[in-house]
Amino acid sequence: MNILAIDTCCSAATAAVLTDDRLAAEIVQNNKKTHSQNIMPMIDFMMSQAEMSIGDIDCFAAAVGPGSFTGVRIGVATAKALAHAFGKPCAAVSALHAMAYNVADFGGIICPIFDARRGQVYNALFGGRGAERLTPDRAISAKELCDELDERVRFAESSPEIIFLGDGLPVFADMFNERFGKRAVFAKRSLRMNLAASVAEIGYEKLLLGDVCGYAELKPMYLRLSQAEREKAEREKLNRESNINEK
Repeated sequence: MNILAIDTCCSAATAAVLTDDRLAAEIVQNNKKTHSQNIMPMIDFMMSQAEMSIGDIDCFAAAVGPGSFTGVRIGVATAKALAHAFGKPCAAVSALHAMAYNVADFGGIICPIFDARRGQVYNALFGGRGAERLTPDRAISAKELCDELDERVRFAESSPEIIFLGDGLPVFADMFNERFGKRAVFAKRSLRMNLAASVAEIGYEKLLLGDVCGYAELKPMYLRLSQAEREKAEREKLNRESNINEK
């Protein structure tokens, strides 16, 4: 079985092809260029280098969020379009789970963080070798996350290290160092960004389990409203309050 994976949820645009016995190809572009303009040319180039065609793909795996609202939409829309065109299933993969999979062999707590602005992060916690999920994906303040990690470390039988990775790391690195000292481990630069090979690995497992969907059912996963939606909701709230006061 051949899996084509796509991840444009964060700063990097990345795609990969995984077969039954090897990672056939992976391409990563992390230079702040527009994902919408680059992801299909990247896929075309990658497939040509792997000496494969899109018709060889059995399942399209997409990181469905959380992450950048625009980035999430681009990756999901690309996977949907390809799956529709070639009549193949899709596998929806959490971008946080895929990020944790980058360091799945780490023995302590795995803490991927995406910067959600306003002092918040998109996060889930994973632990043990194999990136076993400990929490659901959520939007949480950095302080609340530190408090939760502090509690988990305090009541653990051993004192596990915590590995941090993701585009939120540069924003909150000082906070993590201050709170956790030597227990805080920062992933290597090459592993702290989104990588489609990890999306492909999880997508492959989902395909084996039958946990796939049709292109129409593949949806982005947003954990909160976009800024435009929040501003619209605030305007509507103010208008309602104004109308009530006028009456």
